[in-house]
Amino acid sequence: MSITLDTSITAVLGATTPAKRKKFTDGLGIRTVGDLLRHFPRRYLETGSLSRVDNLRRGQVLCVVGEITECVTKSYTDRRTGRPAYRVEATLATAGPSLRMTFFAKNQGTAAWHARRVEVGNRGVFLGKADQFRDEWQLVNPQLMIFGMSDDDGLEEILDIGPLFPIYPLTKGVESWDIARAVKFADSVIADIPEILPEALRTEHGVLGIQDAYHWVHQPQDREQVHHAHHRFRFEEALITQLVLGRRRRAVRDAGATARTGGGGLLAAFDERLPFTLTQGQQQVGREIEADLAAPYPMNRLLQGEVGSGKTLVALRAMLRVVDSGGQAALLAPTEVLAQQHHRSIVAMLGDLADDGTIFGGGEGTRVELLTGSMTKTQRTAPLSRIATGEAGIVIGTHALLQAQVSFFDLGLVVVDEQHRFGVEQRAALTDKASAPPHLLVMTATPIPRTVAMTVFGDLETSTLSELPAGRAPIQTNLVPLAEHPSWFGRVWQRVREEVEKGHQVYVVCPRISGDEREAEQVEVIDVPGEDGVVEEAPRPAAAAVEEVVQRLAEGPLSGLRIARIHGRLPADEKDATMRAFAAGEVDVLVSTTVIEVGVDVANATTMVILDADRFGISQLHQLRGRVGRGGLPGLCLLVTHAGEETPARERLEAVASTTDGFVLSQIDLEQRREGDVLGASQAGRRSSLENLKVLRDEDTIVAARAAAEGLLDADRDLGQAPGLAAAVQELERTHQAEFVAKS
Repeated sequence: MSITLDTSITAVLGATTPAKRKKFTDGLGIRTVGDLLRHFPRRYLETGSLSRVDNLRRGQVLCVVGEITECVTKSYTDRRTGRPAYRVEATLATAGPSLRMTFFAKNQGTAAWHARRVEVGNRGVFLGKADQFRDEWQLVNPQLMIFGMSDDDGLEEILDIGPLFPIYPLTKGVESWDIARAVKFADSVIADIPEILPEALRTEHGVLGIQDAYHWVHQPQDREQVHHAHHRFRFEEALITQLVLGRRRRAVRDAGATARTGGGGLLAAFDERLPFTLTQGQQQVGREIEADLAAPYPMNRLLQGEVGSGKTLVALRAMLRVVDSGGQAALLAPTEVLAQQHHRSIVAMLGDLADDGTIFGGGEGTRVELLTGSMTKTQRTAPLSRIATGEAGIVIGTHALLQAQVSFFDLGLVVVDEQHRFGVEQRAALTDKASAPPHLLVMTATPIPRTVAMTVFGDLETSTLSELPAGRAPIQTNLVPLAEHPSWFGRVWQRVREEVEKGHQVYVVCPRISGDEREAEQVEVIDVPGEDGVVEEAPRPAAAAVEEVVQRLAEGPLSGLRIARIHGRLPADEKDATMRAFAAGEVDVLVSTTVIEVGVDVANATTMVILDADRFGISQLHQLRGRVGRGGLPGLCLLVTHAGEETPARERLEAVASTTDGFVLSQIDLEQRREGDVLGASQAGRRSSLENLKVLRDEDTIVAARAAAEGLLDADRDLGQAPGLAAAVQELERTHQAEFVAKS
């Protein structure tokens, strides 16, 4: 039987047990030979240079061959949880000193799995760091490649594979050695693997052929072969993704749209009333949007800009142009607090233009409508009617805008604020309410690196506002590390009181609403063995909660000040009343969750205290501190944390404290986060569609692939000259990931 990519994985597993085959199919999702070959190593063991163990030193990284001579499982009580736990202790005999290894487990099943791997008599290749405890050498955090006690030729076969042994993503019951054996056999018997990239394209971009790429990624002779193989697969993935996006851009243009060229005097009247001059950036982006709206196909534009750069003003001018043209504009906000803030600020900016106007030209202004989920049926009746008849030119709302009973007269522009807070299906639900494809403007205050914009928002043109309007004051950000300086906590509240005494206002931000919320188990690991050699785990203090902090501050360090709270569980009218009171200066200190993260604009708020700041991401911290320093007064942001020195959490906070440049922080954020998060998997509710690409590391590859994709589509949108590539593009377009790519 000839072996192809579609052949069942069982054909290359040899005499493995049904249980082991099930581990491949169910545990790793490897069902075909093609799946196996696409299961790439995550790193490589340099078996060609095994470590000498006759002269060990602490901290030395070892790669050794050895045999297990002792294995015992011990139970103990976890000091943090009080529950039973287990550790498997094994002794590894090498050509030099024996090495002790310890594997920790929270249950008996995991302990038994570890014990099977290091059963007495098992031989293999072991990688780890040398250390000493009580005069015994240890192999710390060991990685192991077991080839069994009866496999006398195992070492020879490992070394025969090459100087770099592949280490694969695994599941319980499957070792890298099992996968390597199957790959080696498949590589020797598989028929020609179809090449989907045209030869001319591979030559132009220095891309390896598919047969060599598979061989070099699994059985490389050196790191250069690994590099060339990875480049092949990353370019292929980038090209297919860019072809999908390119076809989407062309399909959108083919669908057509109503050009919105103005005609009324609303935008001109608004501009005349502005008490300030637009920044150069706002004027430039305004011209770009104006040109997009005038085109006979839908605008698809991403507007990104620093906190306070004036994105809302730019969006409002776009909405007024559409209203001038006889259409309606909808602004979708992620929270009621933000929707209410947008409604208040837009009505305030419009002034008398927000009175009694209609899109039919009966007046100079336009009606601005608010629609949120907490409104009663009676409260919603009149707004829904005005939206359906076209009396309301601008509609601002939350997810309530997506409901079936919301009908627009002529929806011409959709503005999505903080686009990363919405799922793609939600955004599509709003644009689908238009009778013809509407223009789309998505905004974010979280700067997006160019390659992310090209990969995730590839069917969107990008505009950037980097210039801050006049009147924005600098924000000083200080770290308050309680692990080293617990006494500084008292000084935080002294500083808050001093600011209030100057007549200013303060935000205090907490990760949780109340103390009864369950937290995921998070611990600080002290990297020092205890008396019994077990690494100690110190419990992390419970995260600050709004309800508890309000009471503690009112009864303690901030007694006598006017303190209020706001969070997502409060009724909408109470949240709105609290924000209005804070904006009016009737509240000194507002204790909040992240509902105030975006859009909230109180000029007199100068200070923000973020408790347990390590619980927040870089972008979120940058957004939060953008709430202060908005009224010409210098801003202060205090990042309070229990995170210890030299931890990833502290590195994040130190990065935020070191700069207020959101674009610098976005690069740091992207480097530290999982790729799936960056690409919005959480928005789509699925895994990232990218498997091999990393948008920062592979910028050159993505740029080259986009240019190649445009050339191929310009020559033939259906890719008739490259049928294999066309099939791969169509397959991606059929998947759930394609829904995400197409609608993002």
